[in-house]
Amino acid sequence: MEFVGGQAVIEGVLIKGKDKIAIAVREPSGNIKIKEEISKTITKKYKILGLPIVRGVIILVETMIMGLKALNYSAAVSIEEEEEKMGTGTLLFTLFTSLVLALLLFKMLPLGIAEFASIFSSWFDNRFLFNLTEGLVKIIILVLYIFAIGQMKDVRRVFQYHGAEHKVVNAFENKDLDNVSKYSTIHVRCGTSFILFVLGLSIIVYLFLPVDISFFSKYALRLLLLPLIAGLAYELIKISPKYDKYFWFKALMSPGLALQKLTTREPDEKQIEVAMAALKRVI
Repeated sequence: MEFVGGQAVIEGVLIKGKDKIAIAVREPSGNIKIKEEISKTITKKYKILGLPIVRGVIILVETMIMGLKALNYSAAVSIEEEEEKMGTGTLLFTLFTSLVLALLLFKMLPLGIAEFASIFSSWFDNRFLFNLTEGLVKIIILVLYIFAIGQMKDVRRVFQYHGAEHKVVNAFENKDLDNVSKYSTIHVRCGTSFILFVLGLSIIVYLFLPVDISFFSKYALRLLLLPLIAGLAYELIKISPKYDKYFWFKALMSPGLALQKLTTREPDEKQIEVAMAALKRVI
């Protein structure tokens, strides 16, 4: 069966199929404007980039770029501007800035808190306790961040479109597109689950790192291992449909699925209509 995925954008939904993407956005007039593009990944062009783990890192970067472009397009459509404002330079700067902020917030800050705690207690000289503390701080920061932005009106609407995207994908995978509304706003392959999966994997991987080195050495090692962790997480999420009926797999994925309750909201019929319009263009 062909798998589809996507993301919410401003007043709309992006759906990605096997070889193309469609971005459907509700215009202020009430009409739905749809943009279609061919979806090509460089991992199909060069065999070495298509290897397991390596492909996950490449696809993650491609997805981030695709998402930023889609957000830029949807922002222009939703306020009826004729042209998209984000050029290549602005796109690269936005991507770079986002990565730097993410590394500071979800890498340097949790590591700094664990390092600070180790000054006051020898318990944190234990590799397990040090990395567990760092990992828990990451998860707490992530949950608080999502909860905080979810209080914003515009973000709540994006979260509703996120729910609409999940509903249509779930209905498609169950071959039941006539009854989209009854399906869940939660989906096992969601990016939210991926992020939490990366955080969980990082705790395990970092157990093999020494704790008796400097703060900046610890941070450098974590940055170097990030592509490996992201690649592993991608491979595990990719095979998830084969095991999603098993109890052990449901237990493993349950934290990520629970977190989606913060990043999705129940959509209305008009939002589902937009998501369906995007889906129909790629299937």
